[in-house]
Amino acid sequence: MTRTDGYLLDNRQTEAGQRFDALAALFDPTTFRHIERFGIGSGWRCWEVGAGGTSVVSWLAKKVGPTGKVVATDVDTSWATSAFRPPVELRVHDVGVDEPPGEGFDLVHARLVLVHVADRERALYSMIRALRPGGRLLVEDADPALQPLACPDERGPEQQLANRLRHGFRELLTEHGADLAYGRRLPRLLREAGLRQVEADAYFPITSPACGALESATIRQVRDRLVAAGLATDQDIDRHLANVATGGMDLATAPLISAWGRKV
Repeated sequence: MTRTDGYLLDNRQTEAGQRFDALAALFDPTTFRHIERFGIGSGWRCWEVGAGGTSVVSWLAKKVGPTGKVVATDVDTSWATSAFRPPVELRVHDVGVDEPPGEGFDLVHARLVLVHVADRERALYSMIRALRPGGRLLVEDADPALQPLACPDERGPEQQLANRLRHGFRELLTEHGADLAYGRRLPRLLREAGLRQVEADAYFPITSPACGALESATIRQVRDRLVAAGLATDQDIDRHLANVATGGMDLATAPLISAWGRKV
């Protein structure tokens, strides 16, 4: 999400808030489970990178309490100008370009961010540099190349259409600089960056109301680009959105790969 890469899923679009809500419903339990294992508590200093949505930042703020601090950064913070109060500090920041917004953090977390950043290596090392010795880094990114389908059970024309549109969406992501195989490399990248006790897991939701909400919001958000690129027609998209609205499709997301490690 740098200022120059033309990020496909603009946070200022109406559908962005709907996507944030769906992503929170799908992935917050996984994120919180990992951070709880780190022992987060009162007084911790945390940096939430690419803080689209409010759920993770708000949860962190409750965990660290009034003696802690949560620095929440994004390239566009207009969606959250009045959403946070201390101990949250909201900053406009580009993780792939700017220097870290501080140092000595106990936790640095980024979810569904680095896959979109042009200079991912710089961003990753910036996040690690901001940690205190013994601090934890948690990076969570999707890997659409591992599981590219909207409907893994492609049993009919509705599922075939969904998978065709998902393929078109992936083409748009690639054209905008996203690395669709980044998630699987995270464990190795964290080890190569010098972190210790590196571990990882993956979460792959299928058939959740939040999957349908995410699919609808995402397709509406990129509708004009899909049509302009010749990847779909308006009729295709209307039909797909109607199919999703029935609630009878077994929609899936790309696997979310979570990788974490400790700074020496």
